[in-house]
Amino acid sequence: MKHELFELWKNFGIIKNEALLRAFLEIPREEFVLDEYIEHAYDDHPLPTLSGQTISQPSTMMIMIDALDLKKDDVVLEIGAGTGYSAAIMSRLSDRIYTAETITELIEMARKNLEKQEIENVEVMRDDGTLEFYMKFNKIIVTCACPAIPRVLIEQLGNQGILILPIGPKSSQSMLKIKKEDDKLLVEEMGDFIFVPLQGMYGYD
Repeated sequence: MKHELFELWKNFGIIKNEALLRAFLEIPREEFVLDEYIEHAYDDHPLPTLSGQTISQPSTMMIMIDALDLKKDDVVLEIGAGTGYSAAIMSRLSDRIYTAETITELIEMARKNLEKQEIENVEVMRDDGTLEFYMKFNKIIVTCACPAIPRVLIEQLGNQGILILPIGPKSSQSMLKIKKEDDKLLVEEMGDFIFVPLQGMYGYD
């Protein structure tokens, strides 16, 4: 099933980044899902994980990362570490990943999974996405639903940076690609998706 997904994305031009496709082949998704779902690791739908959360379906994750247009010198902020899988994929395409998570079980799981894969350029942090960093990020990706665009993420996005996030009510969200050009935000809609809700200050009431 893994190679079927690879061929589907490549042959239909769904994923155009060759390095991203290689990363998908190299990183074992089965190492990032719960043991009882290993045989479903490459089914193209979300899978349950700890604390009532899910790991995104492979196609959704790949489309989001592809839209980031990652470069080797990029520093990336991810909101929603989950089990660490998307950060593992991005680690092959960028310089450093800071991935934020609020759920203790998932923080521990993500750290263990990344360590097992000997991935050293990803830092898993306890945060809900509101942390004020001392740096700007080239790329920011949010893997949970937001009721609106968090102001703090726009502030922490560097010039010419790209932000990918799902916006809308809990029932359904529109995936947005936002590019920051000086004092302008260029917004592109990428379709409708459903994600687990963002926790914390910029989450839902």
